[in-house]
Amino acid sequence: MNTVGIRDRTRPDLPYCVAVLAEVHRLDRYPLNWPANPEDWLSPSNALNAWVAETAQGRILGHVAVHRADLATNPASAPVAEVSRLFVAPAARGHAVGARLLTRVRQWAAEHRFSLNLEIVDHQLSTSAIALYERTGWRHTHTTVAPWTGPAGEPVRLRRYTLPEDQP
Repeated sequence: MNTVGIRDRTRPDLPYCVAVLAEVHRLDRYPLNWPANPEDWLSPSNALNAWVAETAQGRILGHVAVHRADLATNPASAPVAEVSRLFVAPAARGHAVGARLLTRVRQWAAEHRFSLNLEIVDHQLSTSAIALYERTGWRHTHTTVAPWTGPAGEPVRLRRYTLPEDQP
């Protein structure tokens, strides 16, 4: 899959992103709670940017977004963006698509002087994603309980990560 490109996501990409997201949800239960309107879920009001990975033929293989984090930050420090909505089509896994999307996010954050963080559901189905984050330099900072519940009303644990400033 050397012909994978990363580009800004456009509105016409959304139905294709939703189709890939549905595949991911069936296999991995991501997102844990299927959104009522997946296109809106991919485009929250606090979104700063989003990208897709695609083949040379234009087939969407993955997606990632960043949005303004709801964190109180020190005015002297860089603003914080949260990485979210990262998913890769099951057929494209094992080809560094997720890592390439994360590299693009890092480039964007450096260009715009944002610090980065993320959260992920602490569940056995998240093992591969957790490994990707840790392999690419993200540091687990703490685990917390989400302010929302899982599909059966159960509490959901979230692992929080930050990207250390010294990471390229």
